[in-house]
Amino acid sequence: MITRRLLAALAAALPLAATPVTHAQEVFPARPVQIVLPYPPGNSIDLLVRALAAQLAPTLGQPAVVVNRDGAAALVGSVAVARAAPDGYTLLYAPALVASVLPVTQPTAGLTATSFRPICQVFNNTMALAVRPDSPIRDLRSLQAAARANPGRLTYGTLGITSIPHLAMVQWLGAAGVEVEHVPFRADSTVLTEVLAGRLDIGSIVLGAAAGRGDVRVLAVFDAQRHPDFPEAPTAIEQGFEVAPASFGGLFAPAGTPEDRIARIEAACAVAAASEPYRAAARTGAQPTDFYLGRADFARRLQTDIEQKAEVLRGVRLN
Repeated sequence: MITRRLLAALAAALPLAATPVTHAQEVFPARPVQIVLPYPPGNSIDLLVRALAAQLAPTLGQPAVVVNRDGAAALVGSVAVARAAPDGYTLLYAPALVASVLPVTQPTAGLTATSFRPICQVFNNTMALAVRPDSPIRDLRSLQAAARANPGRLTYGTLGITSIPHLAMVQWLGAAGVEVEHVPFRADSTVLTEVLAGRLDIGSIVLGAAAGRGDVRVLAVFDAQRHPDFPEAPTAIEQGFEVAPASFGGLFAPAGTPEDRIARIEAACAVAAASEPYRAAARTGAQPTDFYLGRADFARRLQTDIEQKAEVLRGVRLN
């Protein structure tokens, strides 16, 4: 028979028994953190995320494991993270387009501008147009002239429909008043292979994909000023076209992730981004020196991009 004295003893012991469990639940992270990259291996962004993951681990005290989950121009991996448990153990390493472009272009996928919480910006890419070294296209004016002289016959490749390189080309085509056929691929490296083989006339790429290569010629960079790694490549603005879209991004967590866990990851991200191994990877990927932003500044920049992309995408044909 359970006596009153036994019940009292059990009641007194319950807080003590519960204490270790409560403390264990408060420890974060208690197991490896997964970082989903919604692109295949081989892109410059893949190099960056792996460098960041390696530098996050010492501060977090747990491994950070990179998982490539590509498909549908970043949609597959992004949706998977948005639907993951908001516990800080599944993160997304991606451009801002997951919040500014995909919710507009793929409205039935379930993503919205608030599907993710931004944690830290750790890359800031410049877009560029590249051709074969022996291409007769020497600059944007000659590209414009060739497109006018050969309507529908020139081709350009990107790493996917609604990727920022694609949108950059869409903007330039609108400014130039010409049409060039789009051929989407899954990686910048594949686009450059097709350009060099002569099966594509132009590649619209992330500039970092051309870093360290001597087998392609950068026709133009989409930025406000020339890139120090490609000083001979003029900007589109210099060539008379006011087109300078940016592709920035970093770590995101699913909406609903607790504030204390977001703060913990942000602090680890700041340390990782400042480390020499990550900065070396950033230099290899043609990143600017000021690629990092903390959560508040990243969120503000993201909101501006959401507003700007809504204007760009309005009425634009995306194929």
